[in-house]
Amino acid sequence: MLKKNMIIFMSFASILIGRSEPKNTFSESHLNEIDLEINKAIKESKIPGAVLWIEKDNNLYHQKYGKKCLTPAPKSMEKDTIFDAASLTKVMATAPSIMILVEEGKLSINDPVTKHLPKFKGVQKNKITIKQLLTHTSGLPPVLPLKPEWKGYEKAISLCYSAEIRNTPGRHFRYSDVNYIILGEIVKRTSGLSLKSFSHKKIFAPLGMKDTGFTPKKTKIHRIAPTTKEKGKLIHGVVHDPTARAMGGVAGHAGLFTTANDLAKFCRMIVNDGFGEDKRILKKQTIEVMTKSQTSMFLHKVRRGLGWDIDSKYSSPRGNGFPKLESFGHTGWTGGSVWIHPKSKSFVILLTNRNHPFERRSIKPLREEIGTLTAKAFKL
Repeated sequence: MLKKNMIIFMSFASILIGRSEPKNTFSESHLNEIDLEINKAIKESKIPGAVLWIEKDNNLYHQKYGKKCLTPAPKSMEKDTIFDAASLTKVMATAPSIMILVEEGKLSINDPVTKHLPKFKGVQKNKITIKQLLTHTSGLPPVLPLKPEWKGYEKAISLCYSAEIRNTPGRHFRYSDVNYIILGEIVKRTSGLSLKSFSHKKIFAPLGMKDTGFTPKKTKIHRIAPTTKEKGKLIHGVVHDPTARAMGGVAGHAGLFTTANDLAKFCRMIVNDGFGEDKRILKKQTIEVMTKSQTSMFLHKVRRGLGWDIDSKYSSPRGNGFPKLESFGHTGWTGGSVWIHPKSKSFVILLTNRNHPFERRSIKPLREEIGTLTAKAFKL
C-alpha cells in the first residue's frame, strides 16, 4: 500500500513540476530545442520574454523565459505573469459566450444580425448572419476608424452600424475586429449582461480562471506584462488595442487579460468535450461545431471554425506537425498564441509581450517553430 501511494505521489509531483515519469509523453530533446528557440528569440530582441505551457493528456511542461518588463526597470518573467490576450479574447470570451446563448435557445448562429440589433441595417447588412461574424465572412471592414478621435462603448457600436460592407457576405474571408465588436454587443443585448460579466459568470469563474478577465484590478498590476509606449507613456494594466481602449477596455475583439495557467484550464475544457473539472461549460456537440470548418466552398483555401482558426494565413502556431483540419487555434497581436489537438488531448500555449517596449516585427517564424517542435515532442 505504501509503495502504491509513493507511485501516485511521484506521478502527481511530476505533473506539478512540468515533467512526467521517465517514460515521458514528451521528447526531452525537443523540449530542449524549444527552450533554445525561445531564448534565441530573446537574445535577438524579437521578444523580451515568454511563458510556455505545453500539455498532452495531463502531462505538461510549463516554463518562463527572459523579462516581462524592460523599462523603466528590468523585471524577470514569472510563470504566473498576466498578459494582454489581445485577439485571444475572440475565442476565450466572445465566441464561447455566443455559443452558450445558442445552447440556452436565445439565438441561432443562422440568425441575421438585424434580429438582435435592429439598427444594423442596409441592403447588404440585412444578409449578414451571426455565423458570418464568427467566421470573418461578413464583408465588414477589418477595424473601426480612429480618426476623428472618439471615445465610448456606444460610439463604437454606432460606428459598427454605419460601417460599409466591403464584400458580399459569405463570399470572402477578411479577418475583422468589427465582427467581434458586434458579437460582443449581441451577447450584451441577448443576455442582459456585459461581455465582461457574462464571460466571467459562465466561463472564467466556473473554470477557476482567477486571473482572467477584462479591466484588471490595479492590485494585480505588478504581475501584468506591459506593452508598448504611446506618447512616451508605457501601456501597463490597460488593453493595448486602441479601439478596445477607446471603448473602455471591454470589447468582443480584444481587452481580455490572462495567464498561461488560466488559458491551460480553458484549453483543457475544450479537449475534454466542454467539461472543466466538475462543471460543463459547453456541450460536446457545440465544441465539435465550433472547431470544424464552417466556411463555404467559395473560400477555397481558408478554413475557419466558429471563432477558431483551422487553416489560413494566420495558422502559424500549428507549425509543421499538428494535423491539418484536426487541430485549431488562434493568435493575438500582442504576442500570444494557442494551438489545440483534441484527439491527443494536447495543446501549446505561448504568451509573450512582443511589442514591449516598442512594436516589433511579427513573431510568426517563432510560433511556427514552437508549433513544429511541440508536435515532435508530443510525437504526433
